[in-house]
Amino acid sequence: MIPPLFDLPPNPIIPVVGMGSGFPVGRIFCVGRNYAAHAAEMGVDVDRERPFYFTKSASHAVLSGAELPYPRGTENFHHEIELAVALGAPLDDLTDAAIQSAIFGYCTALDMTRRDLQLRERQKQRPWSLGKDLEGGAVFAPITSAAEWTPTDDTHIWLNVNGDQRQTARLGDLVWSITDLIRHLSGYYRLQAGDVLLTGTPAGVGPVIAGDTLTGGINGLSDIALTITNSA
Repeated sequence: MIPPLFDLPPNPIIPVVGMGSGFPVGRIFCVGRNYAAHAAEMGVDVDRERPFYFTKSASHAVLSGAELPYPRGTENFHHEIELAVALGAPLDDLTDAAIQSAIFGYCTALDMTRRDLQLRERQKQRPWSLGKDLEGGAVFAPITSAAEWTPTDDTHIWLNVNGDQRQTARLGDLVWSITDLIRHLSGYYRLQAGDVLLTGTPAGVGPVIAGDTLTGGINGLSDIALTITNSA
């Protein structure tokens, strides 16, 4: 094997509730417009024919409790609270039972977004990478194993900024279910252990500035927290 010229920082490992070992992050897939009310506030319709995705670099992920410098190149930095699904096994069989068996666990996550850049590129029909894939752009709370927690339609998801509620919804408001998303995404990727899927954000997204503290959660899972600091 050829030795590397230099070492790269390792991808983050998400703590797992009740375990001494953590979940290594491989790939991060994100679902767009999976809550109808959020799509409406963004001025677009939900594509009910098929879901669509964007990705975030695993090296850009941080853990709950982090202090995130306000990112470069934006004047409109937004929060998006989401349910994340962590896969713990390769997925070859796409039956409902096999998909559920491949899910290692769930956690609360944040999809942080340079909204002005996302909208600018969207208007020109360009990729969203500058708006979505940024340092600290994916934030993860500890994972709860699928054996200990299962999402239901009535499960509440919420986000506060400086104690004021910004986002609130039920997981039953998801346009595409977790099983449907995993099955569809499997038509394009060989999903495997370490893959994480962010399932979309409810309405109420909005800007944050340096000094803001974000707190959020999904009933039954560990809460998430993030502090925005001055630009690096």
